[in-house]
Amino acid sequence: MSLAKKVPVDPADVLATKTPMARRKVLLRRKTDSATGKIAGGTQGTSFSLDAMGFGESGRSIFVIVAAHGATSGTNTIRMLAAGLNVIDLQAQLAPFLAAHYLQPIPRIPLFTTKLSRFPSIYLSPASIDELHSQLAPALSKPRHRTMVLSEAAKKVATEFLIPDEQVQKIVSEFISQLKEGLEKNATTMSQIPTYVTSVPNGTEKGLFLAVDLGGTNFRVCSIQLNGDSTFNLIQSKVPIPKDLMVAKTAKELFYFLAKQIELFLKDHHEEHFAAYTQRRQTLSTLQGYREVHIFRLGFTFSFPIHQTGINKGTLMRWTKGFDIPDAIGQDVCALLQHEIDLLGLPVKVAALVNDTVGTLMARSYTAPGKTKTLLGAIFGTGTNGAYMENLSAITKPLEGHVDRSTGEMVINTEWGSFDNHLKVLPTTIYDAILDRESVNPGLQMFEKRISGMFLGEILRITLVKLMNDPTVPLFQDDNSASNDYHSTTTVDAQSPLFKKWAVDSSILSIAEADNSLGLRALRQEIEKSLGVSAASLEDAQAVKLIANAIGKRAARLAGSALAAVIIHTERLEQITGKTSNIPSTSDISQNLRKLELGSAASATLKKLAEASGLTINEEDFVDIGVDGSLVEFYPGFEEYMREAIRAIEAIGVIGERRIRIGISKDGSGVGAALIALVAAEMELREGAETDPVEITRPDKFEAHNDSLYESGTKQHVIPPW
Repeated sequence: MSLAKKVPVDPADVLATKTPMARRKVLLRRKTDSATGKIAGGTQGTSFSLDAMGFGESGRSIFVIVAAHGATSGTNTIRMLAAGLNVIDLQAQLAPFLAAHYLQPIPRIPLFTTKLSRFPSIYLSPASIDELHSQLAPALSKPRHRTMVLSEAAKKVATEFLIPDEQVQKIVSEFISQLKEGLEKNATTMSQIPTYVTSVPNGTEKGLFLAVDLGGTNFRVCSIQLNGDSTFNLIQSKVPIPKDLMVAKTAKELFYFLAKQIELFLKDHHEEHFAAYTQRRQTLSTLQGYREVHIFRLGFTFSFPIHQTGINKGTLMRWTKGFDIPDAIGQDVCALLQHEIDLLGLPVKVAALVNDTVGTLMARSYTAPGKTKTLLGAIFGTGTNGAYMENLSAITKPLEGHVDRSTGEMVINTEWGSFDNHLKVLPTTIYDAILDRESVNPGLQMFEKRISGMFLGEILRITLVKLMNDPTVPLFQDDNSASNDYHSTTTVDAQSPLFKKWAVDSSILSIAEADNSLGLRALRQEIEKSLGVSAASLEDAQAVKLIANAIGKRAARLAGSALAAVIIHTERLEQITGKTSNIPSTSDISQNLRKLELGSAASATLKKLAEASGLTINEEDFVDIGVDGSLVEFYPGFEEYMREAIRAIEAIGVIGERRIRIGISKDGSGVGAALIALVAAEMELREGAETDPVEITRPDKFEAHNDSLYESGTKQHVIPPW
């Protein structure tokens, strides 16, 4: 293959050559004539012979790379790029591509030696060609001043979502204040709801328990076998709830359906136990106490607003998520379910009413045991909430119903999505204000509206639409598109989700964060798929990525502030270390580094300072936190962004942050609910021991089922599984 045109000595006058893209390779041709001169980045006074590499598509050239052969060195080094009449600075435009493919940094990039054949070829994979192709797009699509306008506009928007360390400190202080207020009285911004769960598992528990989850349009039934070694086995079934039952005339219709699903589950998956219970019931029906022992304990996850007055007592406040059964409002949902279970004659007792966030805490406690108990369970997904262990002595507001005070603790459901509804310290932009105004609950859940997946996509949509409506900002506009790297006109579909409220899924933020390729191909494909924008330019994708990153990072820093506030409020770090931490925060260290003009090395220095602190951390001396939700699980870097905020807080600092262990805790509504049912059973045993010292045991004929025991410490309590 020969080049169609000879390459002039002056790179500024280089004309494009034609090499079919279908060959998927970059060709080198050595010129026979030489030119003596100085080439940028080369050794002065060295004699060079100019070479050229060409790449094109369908007979239409895209670019030409001009290379210089140093006669004294015997190697080839790329110097500059010529595209038509435009000379592109390789240092700025091509260096990232070469570095990504393990080539040496410019100005000297050995490609091949003179020992190769006279007409050597450099073969790149199709992906490499595509990336190189996309990397050159800025010089081939929009005029430079238009590109700069878009870039600057995106940077300006992104800046509005920044939360400096000083503001993080203020947010944490106010968060702690509202946590305390919620423990002192009712009707506060953060509800701080008592759950009546007074202990958490430690991983040694055994038993077979049921859990049911009514959280939306499906109803899930599970049985969980706890193995006593922090592991479990789960069986589950899920059925859709008929639409007519979601708006039934009476609560009985819905709760009968739920009880019937439990019956079908027991017959399908625990037929032997179910049959044995039925037989005993027929022959020993007068022994009410005996029958009561041999039943499944069930945890009921009910994801609707309730007023909880006991571990298995709670009245429905209102329906959400498409349900509307007025007859049920004000009734005890556990009693409603238990009534229908009893009518069917099932060996099941509704032992606990469960919030899924509390379940997250319980599941983490069981699966990640340690010297210190799990402090906090948090959800960062469609919504956000946290539940933590609180000292009973700190709960000074009235508690209804019976409270097991033997442990001195209780799990508190913070409902922190409503933190700072009055916007005393929370960051607020015009985009947040628009979202809140258009939401179904203006003025409420202000913390959640800045963190959860339900809202982040909408915030991004609002920012992009605002830029699109600015005539000075060329976002998603047909500007010189005939020369862009897609060779197609950028168009926005008339039915684009950008023009529909709440239509942009937050998953695009995760894709934007994860895509670090030179051409942002994955993000540009997602922009077309999720936003309805075809042939978006690289500059468009860069703008979306910048803004999406700012929105996601703000969410993570706010999430980290919530975790830090609970840690500081409970003084859990001091309990581990035995003394108040005087470790400097990252903001303090950064300020000192800036004074020494070492700001650019701050992040690396912080890590080294932490590692060289001289403090040895026992692997058991951690504050353990369980988290769940799509953001924390799938958004790249979400945890690290949280930790950045935590490190900046004076009361925690760099070393304190290293003592915080954050781990994924799955299925709080299933495994967690079963564990709360287990705790409820243990509470029953403790209460029974106070009034009746006789230990509950099984008949000898059932001793073969000893794998279903509950063990706590050194004493073994028998909790039969059926």
